[in-house]
Amino acid sequence: MEKLFLQSGDLVGVTFWLVSIAMIASTVFFLYEGAHVKKEWRLSLLVAGLVTLVAGVHYDYMRDFWVVEQTTPIVYRYIDWLITVPLLMIEFFLILKAVGAAVGTGSFLRLLVGTLVMLVFGYLGEANIMNVTLAFWLGMVGWGVIIYEIFAGSAGTAARQASPAVASAFNYMRLIVLVGWAIYPIGYVWGYMLGGVDEGALNMVYNLADFVNKILFGLIIWHLAVNESGGAGHETK
Repeated sequence: MEKLFLQSGDLVGVTFWLVSIAMIASTVFFLYEGAHVKKEWRLSLLVAGLVTLVAGVHYDYMRDFWVVEQTTPIVYRYIDWLITVPLLMIEFFLILKAVGAAVGTGSFLRLLVGTLVMLVFGYLGEANIMNVTLAFWLGMVGWGVIIYEIFAGSAGTAARQASPAVASAFNYMRLIVLVGWAIYPIGYVWGYMLGGVDEGALNMVYNLADFVNKILFGLIIWHLAVNESGGAGHETK
């Protein structure tokens, strides 16, 4: 079978290519930097690297599938999100634990359950397994649990009691979840409830969202880890 190559005029395919390369490069960066920060922050950077590694592998596969078929089955995205999004939620818990903030396992469980509810019903709706409108609102309940926990729940309270640097980074991270993640429900409504967008445009929107929400999220954690480890020289002796 003759191998098909990405065409320069295939803008959707180009976004798949750019995101896959960016995710791989970010993985190398996060894992390398994780070896040069205080031990309390190494797990956070390892998780950031795992997020971009999993996404990079999935994007590489989705890119090749798009080039051949000019489509991307929605199940591929949800396999990616089912692994990476819970890891992103764990990061809120990890950075608070790294600075000794008083946050319990209840916060971790609420973030995890909210994430799973959001993803499971999102998939059921986009895959047309259940009514798209009902699935949308049930998924939004999960997102609402996450938003409440990181703004007004135990995690949000613990962040406000942490150092200014931690509180600032935590604030940027939760803004990504509030504002950056809004791209996904907007794309869902636009593409599945209103039917006003084709698959190519929807893929480009999701690609851009993943690029920002995963890589930028990790960069915020890296910046915080470096600052808490002594600045430019990283880990203090």
